[in-house]
Amino acid sequence: MKTIGIVGAGAAGLIAAGRAAERGHRVFIFEKNNLAGKKLRITGKGRCNITNACDIDTLISNVPGNGRFLYSSFNLFSNTHIIDFFENMGLPLKVERGGRVFPVSDMAKDVVDTLLSYNQKNKVNIIYNSPVAEILAEDGRVTGVRLEGGTTKKLDAVIAATGGVSYPGTGSTGDGYKIVQKLGHTIIPLKPSLVPLVIKDDWVKELQGLSLNNVAIRLLDKAGRVIYDDFGEMMFTHFGVTGPVILSASRHILDYGYRNVYLVIDLKPALSYEKMDNRLQRDFLKFSRKQFKNALDDLLPKLLIPVIIRLSRIPPDKPVHQISKEERQYLGNLLKNLSCEVSGSRSFDEAVITSGGVSVKEITPNTMESKIVQGLYFAGEMIDVDAYTGGYNLTIAFSTGFTAGNNV
Repeated sequence: MKTIGIVGAGAAGLIAAGRAAERGHRVFIFEKNNLAGKKLRITGKGRCNITNACDIDTLISNVPGNGRFLYSSFNLFSNTHIIDFFENMGLPLKVERGGRVFPVSDMAKDVVDTLLSYNQKNKVNIIYNSPVAEILAEDGRVTGVRLEGGTTKKLDAVIAATGGVSYPGTGSTGDGYKIVQKLGHTIIPLKPSLVPLVIKDDWVKELQGLSLNNVAIRLLDKAGRVIYDDFGEMMFTHFGVTGPVILSASRHILDYGYRNVYLVIDLKPALSYEKMDNRLQRDFLKFSRKQFKNALDDLLPKLLIPVIIRLSRIPPDKPVHQISKEERQYLGNLLKNLSCEVSGSRSFDEAVITSGGVSVKEITPNTMESKIVQGLYFAGEMIDVDAYTGGYNLTIAFSTGFTAGNNV
């Protein structure tokens, strides 16, 4: 039996601790907060998208940040294993659209409580309000940890699972990166990922609070090439855009620095250009005696109408029956291609996940052990791996956490 220290009681840390203790080790978790799973409790808007019910290849394809590094851990503890784990621990799960897996209760707290039960069952010691200041090592091997108050704890091995820097209010403040950097590890530059986008065009601010369902979006580079396309829900804000399709889209333009990229929204994806024009003709016939500004009520949300009118270049007071074919077709094209320029992203405060972290080149993929310091293991968001929305990032946390706990 060895004495193991886990730094961080998040998703990765809790499952790593439970697994290590299950294998007969004496395990201590050092958690800086006064409760476990602080970030986990707010994921998925408090519902917690635990994993995704897809095959391994699909899992990997949804991890643009070093997905291939995860083959070993995904095979050891896959999404199927994650589902079985929680259900065997007494937490019923359900599968929703896109393969997203949630607790039947729709309560993230139940996920945390299940992980805590797993730890309690295996006699893990969780020490709260205990931020780790340093992981101690001698002659290239871990010897223990030093807490911020100066207390040291002798350990045979340490699993670093401190999380990233997204949602810093939950305690994810990047401390772990500095600690392991001192031990010789390379930290790939950190960037916010799965994050709302800032839009340059002023008209977007006028639409603050407007949600759009069932729209299609495209992201284009400066040359007009399609970077990404998607379909679903989005929302306008005082700074730009957010919502499920926007968060997913953001990961595809991270390498562009969230700049010189254009967002194109198809407000009516169910209509071809021809059907769009036929629809406008019908509406214009119905409202032929009205002014243009009063002819779009059947077609668009109220908040969107003044913006579309201005962008259409059709005078708002123009009688509908006087609108030319060219003007009508221009309007139809606008509704299918409402374009704006992305000028940045919001900060880590609003990012779902952190891109960057401990270089995967310095971690053994089938054990999660450091190649630089013996007895040091990594799990979760602090590794330079990140995925799209849909339960994939928590899958990484659980899978790498279990792998570390299984091999420590």
